[in-house]
Amino acid sequence: MSFSTISVIGLGYIGLPTAAAFASRQKQVVGVDINQHAVDTINRGEIHIVEPDLDKVVKTAVAGGYLKACTMPVKADAYLIAVPTPFKGEHEPDMAFVEAAAKSIAPVLAKGALVILESTSPVGATEQVAQWLAEMRPDLAFPQQAGEQADVNVAYCPERVLPGQVMVELIKNDRVIGGMTPVCSARASELYTIFLEGECVVTNARTAELCKLTENSFRDVNIAFANELSLICAEQGINVWELIRLANRHPRVNILQPGPGVGGHCIAVDPWFIVAQNPEQARLIRTAREVNDHKPHWVINQVKAKVADCLAANGKRASDITIACFGLAFKPNIDDLRESPAMEIAALIADWHSGETLVVEPNVHQLPKKLAGKATLATLDDALAQADVLVMLVDHKQFKAVSSESISQPFVVDTKGVWR
Repeated sequence: MSFSTISVIGLGYIGLPTAAAFASRQKQVVGVDINQHAVDTINRGEIHIVEPDLDKVVKTAVAGGYLKACTMPVKADAYLIAVPTPFKGEHEPDMAFVEAAAKSIAPVLAKGALVILESTSPVGATEQVAQWLAEMRPDLAFPQQAGEQADVNVAYCPERVLPGQVMVELIKNDRVIGGMTPVCSARASELYTIFLEGECVVTNARTAELCKLTENSFRDVNIAFANELSLICAEQGINVWELIRLANRHPRVNILQPGPGVGGHCIAVDPWFIVAQNPEQARLIRTAREVNDHKPHWVINQVKAKVADCLAANGKRASDITIACFGLAFKPNIDDLRESPAMEIAALIADWHSGETLVVEPNVHQLPKKLAGKATLATLDDALAQADVLVMLVDHKQFKAVSSESISQPFVVDTKGVWR
């Protein structure tokens, strides 16, 4: 059957671009979110997140009558669940948002509907979604009950896009399609080809779930290698940026760039899903997570050392020293603060430092609650003029535009090598 109405549950950094992509192909799309502010903003043709080109697509789609948002699910031909999957306790996957989303659409499901889970999830999550739906709708048959003859098809299809380039990669990148049955996979592939220019690569749901976790764990392990190198180089008095540049001249070596840690809802979270389900086998993955999680604390020690140097050089009291933190987002040129090591470092500095802490983040208009009352949101120029100690945390384009020669302060902690 064709898909006349598509519903996207969760209108965040993945859900809204996905809804907009379908709507841009003149499909009727209903986005659902419990955030009334997000719903109202979208219905005005505006966006509540920072993502290049998304604002234009949403504005056109809303004006054309193809995209609308609401707080409660409505009947549709296809439902895509794109809600957060954080962890809880000892890095255990928290499926509460997925469960709530699944149970919210259950009452409006009809025979012939397609349900796709996009949220990054542990292995077995798609089957669990199907089970939750079946428990609430005993009048309908689901894949675990009726196989190819199911009334409702269920599949898993993870996003694999780069924040800052979502509207391009959403359309261009290949998608892994993991249906609970071949029919489920075929229907999910048919849905995504509405806007997808990349290839739909079909597998089963469990393999698709682990594929997403594997992709992000691979990145995490490689970043951990670079971050560990930066610790070793600091101990040995070696410039890590020069070392990596030289090592990467080897034809089979491609070391990534170190940073203050690893952030975002994917790479900083997903490896723990593998560790939680496979604690004995996932030793390297666990160690990489621990290396990357430790890096912000190492950065704090570097900041403390620079403050001590500044005190010794200037004869000031600690309360007279101003520290400026450059960047809060988890990666350059976006406003996403989720699991951000820069955010963690800025908060730790603001809690520890008795003097003023300035924060420069060009992609937000106010400080998050974690920093409210503890730090001051400053402009780039003011921070460079006022601060005694500079802490480079995110290589936003605005910061990279400042030449290292123009930095007069001798006390700089540069975790991204921007002003080296």
